[in-house]
Amino acid sequence: MRAKLFILFILLSNSILAQEISPKKVIDDFFTAFHAKDTTALKQLCHEDIVMKTIANTKEGNKLVEAPFQDFLKSIATIPSNMKFFEKLTDYKVEIDGNLAHVWTPYEFYVNDTLSHVGANAFTLFNDNGKWQIIHLIDTRRKKSL
Repeated sequence: MRAKLFILFILLSNSILAQEISPKKVIDDFFTAFHAKDTTALKQLCHEDIVMKTIANTKEGNKLVEAPFQDFLKSIATIPSNMKFFEKLTDYKVEIDGNLAHVWTPYEFYVNDTLSHVGANAFTLFNDNGKWQIIHLIDTRRKKSL
């Protein structure tokens, strides 16, 4: 009986540890840091060579815009303290193949409790010796849902 309980404990512990380091958890942690304006935590979740892009809807049409990670961090750090912002993720789709993961997160973005825009984030992560890191983030932004 003790051996069975010990094996069950090990299996549950491994399951909990696997959940803690899952790609979804990394994305959850990313948004926790984002909302807290914690640029140090954001840096730890992302690979140093992360690529960030946005598909922008402009009067001239759709444009693919690259945003250097350092510029993203600076923009987060300079958000005024009296501005409230929140990105509400409406779903998660996680796909994993070995050391590669993709996480798709449709969202609604609120500024001072007012809907600003909607879109989707597409995160690509890789598992670097047991640590999932974000290596690519691309998002869409539009005024209303499709």
